[in-house]
Amino acid sequence: MTYQETVDWMFSQLPMYQRQGKAAFKKDLTNIIAFCDVLKNPEEKFVSIHVGGTNGKGSTSHIISSILQEAGYKVGLYTSPHLKNFTERIRINGEEIPEKYVADFITKNTLFLNKQQLSFFEMTVGLAFDYFASQKVDIAIVEVGLGGRLDSTNIIRPEVSVITNIGYDHTQFLGDTLPEIAFEKAGIIKKNTPIVIGEKQKEVADVFFKKALEMNATISFASDKKYDVETDLLGAYQKKNGTTAIHAIKALKGFTVSDNQLQKGLLNVVKNTNLKGRWQILQVAPRVICDTAHNKEGLYYVMHQLASLPAKKLHIVLGVVTDKKLEEILPLFPQDASYYFCKPNIPRGLDEQELQSKASHFGLLGSTYNSVNEAYLAAISNAEKEDVVFVGGSTFVVGEVV
Repeated sequence: MTYQETVDWMFSQLPMYQRQGKAAFKKDLTNIIAFCDVLKNPEEKFVSIHVGGTNGKGSTSHIISSILQEAGYKVGLYTSPHLKNFTERIRINGEEIPEKYVADFITKNTLFLNKQQLSFFEMTVGLAFDYFASQKVDIAIVEVGLGGRLDSTNIIRPEVSVITNIGYDHTQFLGDTLPEIAFEKAGIIKKNTPIVIGEKQKEVADVFFKKALEMNATISFASDKKYDVETDLLGAYQKKNGTTAIHAIKALKGFTVSDNQLQKGLLNVVKNTNLKGRWQILQVAPRVICDTAHNKEGLYYVMHQLASLPAKKLHIVLGVVTDKKLEEILPLFPQDASYYFCKPNIPRGLDEQELQSKASHFGLLGSTYNSVNEAYLAAISNAEKEDVVFVGGSTFVVGEVV
């Protein structure tokens, strides 16, 4: 198969959470363990850092990678989802996995993948581990896909585990309360392995203390110590992610990172890792900003920063997925903006007419459009130079724009 045929098969052949939702979620690690056995356990052939949490785990993973790259290490980075191209999920020192490697890997393992009925995420995790092992990375930063305890990435034995924070997201899988969600996230805490928690939240701190004690894991909370974090990532919320990344680096044994390399890593995240979609400025006049924040906790910070910008008028291109709790996120959006409602181009996308109707109950008014691109072009066309255009509500909306 060609690369495009391979990716099309991966997307369509088997369930995939980001497109289908709950149907793609499997509640055990049997498949990924079997797959890695077939691959001769590549996850045992490289050192790793495991990063989970509700918000900020992707940015934190990229920051950690950037710092270690500045220190001269060959760094694998596994994140999800991607914005434009599947290969964004698997990188070494910022370079995406070659398309030929993806095609050859899937072709070689097609019989097993069909027989075992692996999910999209399971086969992608196996691919990432195989690639990192074959390329002999010094260390890999592995982002949890969903939850932690039962996530396919949770077969690694990392040098450091990181949990950024706990918020209400994916409650249909992880539980309806913060302690329940924290329990699932805490599943990545391993025996005798340092665990760094980004934010100390009183509702869930005891969950992490209990799990750390059970695993004899040294626990630290990044929010207990403040650093003067300067980074090239423009979102105000990135200060927290930078602090968490610094704590993770300091907890990592066997790797030498100078203060200068740490600072350079913080300042060169985009250049080193090619991170996109986090308070990314797409245009200057009018100022056009996109951000992948999509739950209550993430959007709180993004909307706060958006409100601080000087703007003659605010235009918001907004699309969400069907399992989003609109009664929680829509009140965070400003009423004094013009809205351009759209549906991200995935099966899980919420119909733009329904989104407009729900939004009107919260005083958010605007027009509907047949596609994200149509909504985006309308917003740009209507905006004057002194205006601000914001694109968000879903990773998939941002992915269609960047």
